[in-house]
Amino acid sequence: MAIDKPRGWMLAPFSWQKTSRNLQAALTSSIAAGDFWARSRNLKYLRFVHRLDADTTGILLLTRSPGAVNTFGDLFESRRMEKVYLAIVRGAPGQKQWTCRLRLAPNPRQRGKMKVDSRGGKEAETIFRVLQTGERRSLIEARPFTGRTHQIRVHLAESGHPVLGDELYGPALRASEEEVSLGLRAVGLAYTDPFTRRRVQIRAPAEAFGREYGFDISVAGDKLDASNATR
Repeated sequence: MAIDKPRGWMLAPFSWQKTSRNLQAALTSSIAAGDFWARSRNLKYLRFVHRLDADTTGILLLTRSPGAVNTFGDLFESRRMEKVYLAIVRGAPGQKQWTCRLRLAPNPRQRGKMKVDSRGGKEAETIFRVLQTGERRSLIEARPFTGRTHQIRVHLAESGHPVLGDELYGPALRASEEEVSLGLRAVGLAYTDPFTRRRVQIRAPAEAFGREYGFDISVAGDKLDASNATR
């Protein structure tokens, strides 16, 4: 089952109660309460199989049975899940397409933050493509082949074009700048279903996301649909 995750919801185990915005806890509690959305779908169980950052919106894949969690999780771990994101970044990259392979590791000096670590970090690879450029910002397509924490955000920050609204990896806001939401959205998943062997493609709407940052996604639509980036 796929949902369009809204901004501000964290993906953490049901037992993690340090926030009232725990999406897994909200889903589990709603199913247990017999709320209409779950009852009408005959849902007894629902759990996420991959993660999106709290402020990242877009496609989140969930399983309807415990036995499917590991099966679908393996698609992500084995890199058989194709993922597409849209990112709004600061500035205009000098190249139209590039691949970043900087290795990533947790930053020991700041909990919850990642850093580039060429020796001890884990392999990370992302293909980036510029779809549109505007005034002081650009619309980027990102295709991560690995799934490291904050991978797209760190790779873009290291390229000199951090995601707009990224308080963790971007520059501090100037007095003249308005605070904006994190410009990152998961817009595509594609995979071969491990049970039916059928090809599955999921696309999230992106027009409202683009308008929020001053871009017309319909103009970039042909580029996005035609994209078939390879490693």
